[in-house]
Amino acid sequence: MALWAPRLAPLRKDRAMSEERQVGSLSGWVALPIVVVLYVATPLLAWWSFASGGVSSEGGQPVWALLVLAVVSLLLAIVATVGFYTLQPNEARVLILFGTYKGTVRKPGFMWGNPFYANGSAGQQQAARMTGRKAKGEGESPQAPSRPRRYKVSLRARTLNGERLKVNDRRGNPVEIAAVVVWRVEDTAKSVFDVDDVESYVATQSETSVRHLATRYPYDAGESAADEPEELTLRGNVDEVSDALRMELGERLAPAGVTVDQARLTHLAYAPEIAQAMLRRQQAEAVIAARPKIVTGAVSMVEMALADLETKGILVLDAEHQATMVSNLMVVLCGESQVTPVLNTGLG
Repeated sequence: MALWAPRLAPLRKDRAMSEERQVGSLSGWVALPIVVVLYVATPLLAWWSFASGGVSSEGGQPVWALLVLAVVSLLLAIVATVGFYTLQPNEARVLILFGTYKGTVRKPGFMWGNPFYANGSAGQQQAARMTGRKAKGEGESPQAPSRPRRYKVSLRARTLNGERLKVNDRRGNPVEIAAVVVWRVEDTAKSVFDVDDVESYVATQSETSVRHLATRYPYDAGESAADEPEELTLRGNVDEVSDALRMELGERLAPAGVTVDQARLTHLAYAPEIAQAMLRRQQAEAVIAARPKIVTGAVSMVEMALADLETKGILVLDAEHQATMVSNLMVVLCGESQVTPVLNTGLG
């Protein structure tokens, strides 16, 4: 962690970070009757203004005060209607009034707020249309923003399934690695104001962290296992490596108000160009590691065979013949390929 933590610190000191402030909002069920009364009052006031003024086919003037009041009532009803919004569980709305952050509402339900709070629903629809065009291969207008701001923020856990990346491990061997990251927004103010697009930010930082992780650990213990018996490897210490990835991602994504719930490797393999060579090396290392046990077992079996022959008096051998017999038995017991014995019957 010390390799990259000092580089993140200056980013936090250069500029002030946003901080979420939770605020309340008026229930929509309280504001709804008031808006309904305004809509109903509009035609009643208009009728009353004409009825009180005595307007007829011969002429006459309405009561202008009542008529103006009817128009004002209609305008207030229309403006107030814009203030209604709904929040689902694990969803928040960032309140922005003329460019000033006023707070974040996290309480779910039918709510009403200042109609002049910035609304990101239109931007979401535009982003959805642009995403659909991009999926169909259509061109994107250069004037349109790539990702409009969204002021309704989902607080649900989201999963990022990273692509397979080809990187070099600590020993310089090319490997393929991929990871899955489970993340969620913790601070809505940071996710909206401190990064341009939180999803793109998470994807980019996740790829950077996975690449950095692969360079910090070797793929396998390999030749240095004897010198470094406690060395962590990508293949042999999956839990420890995943914890290191989660901690690094947590530090990288903190400026965006994102917390990482889980991060684990989903794919790990040597690159195709060296896969066969590394497989042969692993096989050779396995044979070398098994040699001590094979030799120990073979010596025990030879010792037991000589003792049984001598104890039962089946065959009495001098030192030279015992050495020859031991040599033959060791070849048979320790050889990797099948041995075909040659029987000497003593017939000439």
